[in-house]
Amino acid sequence: MTEPLTCQKRRFALPAGVHYLNCAYMGPLSEAVVQAGMTGMRRKCVPHTIKARDFFADGERVRALFARLLGAPDPLRVAIIPAVSYGMATVARNTHANPGQNVVILEEQFPSNVHAWTRLARRENLNVRVVAAPDSAQRGQEWSAAVIDAIDATTAVVALPHVHWTDGTRFDLEAIGARARSAGAALVVDATQSLGAMPFDFDAIRPDALVCAAYKWLLGPYAIGLAWYGERYTDGVPLEESWIAREGSEDFRGLVQYRDAYQPGSLRYDVGEWSNFILLPMLIAALEQLSEWSPDRIQAYCADISRHAIAAASILGFTIETEEWRGAHLFGMRAPPGLDIADLQRHLDRHNISVSLRGNAVRVSPHVYNDSSDFDALSAALEASAART
Repeated sequence: MTEPLTCQKRRFALPAGVHYLNCAYMGPLSEAVVQAGMTGMRRKCVPHTIKARDFFADGERVRALFARLLGAPDPLRVAIIPAVSYGMATVARNTHANPGQNVVILEEQFPSNVHAWTRLARRENLNVRVVAAPDSAQRGQEWSAAVIDAIDATTAVVALPHVHWTDGTRFDLEAIGARARSAGAALVVDATQSLGAMPFDFDAIRPDALVCAAYKWLLGPYAIGLAWYGERYTDGVPLEESWIAREGSEDFRGLVQYRDAYQPGSLRYDVGEWSNFILLPMLIAALEQLSEWSPDRIQAYCADISRHAIAAASILGFTIETEEWRGAHLFGMRAPPGLDIADLQRHLDRHNISVSLRGNAVRVSPHVYNDSSDFDALSAALEASAART
């Protein structure tokens, strides 16, 4: 039996008295990740020690770790990107559709997984089908069903997250993916708000492309991310034509012998200068730590420390999605009628409780550096605000 996780706050530099329940906003760096970055900076101080092989070694390690986390079979299908918008633009550029076909997205989906598709729709004369959120407190199951209903024989792309970024609503990607495949549509997943903290059943979901920023649940640095591109995108055209994406780029002497052929798999989609001697070691340290903790244990830990606070918030009139249809690491507490959200924000700030307010929802996103005391502080803040309504 796998040993359950205990609080890992000692691995981070979060100050005492700060209740940081906001990993969906930005994940803190662990001390190990910071140390990896410092080592990388010192290495760049003495560039004569950096050899040609060093431009590739860290990338190979990152690809292997990400593929293992994702449950994907081929690390060479992992591309190193600077942001989700870059990864999605790559997918959109290489998605071929006929005029009159449609792209299915969600209402209030994060913009990085929207703008690429609206541009594609304008370029190829496609329709964009925005699936609205159900007008109900428990909306995960209904919303997933509505997405499935929106997919038909004219659908070219289904682009959505594993959980909604505003409140953690979980989508049935397995059923949605099956429906997309039956329609011949590509399933494109933004896993930024889930991967690393929530298990991802790659073999069951079978995405055609998946993109993930590193600075949230991967607990890595900003300005770097990872993407997995499947067979549908094997021979696509990258956004850039960098030297390192070309076949044989490991031989620096031969770089003047220009080649049209790319590196294998999805390496053609790497961002230029991906061999970052500071960010890549940081990302390696973060992915290695997540591999040790494992997403299923992280989910179990977050569920355990938040259970009492969720029950208490429900008594106060807050509505929260059922456990089956939300993440334990990211969930929204929707305020009861009459509660002053601005007053709640002031109370949270005064007591050093960091969450995000999205509409009328308090977005709570714990991780393994939190414990029950953080949720005790949150519960007290919610109770105090509810008492003033």
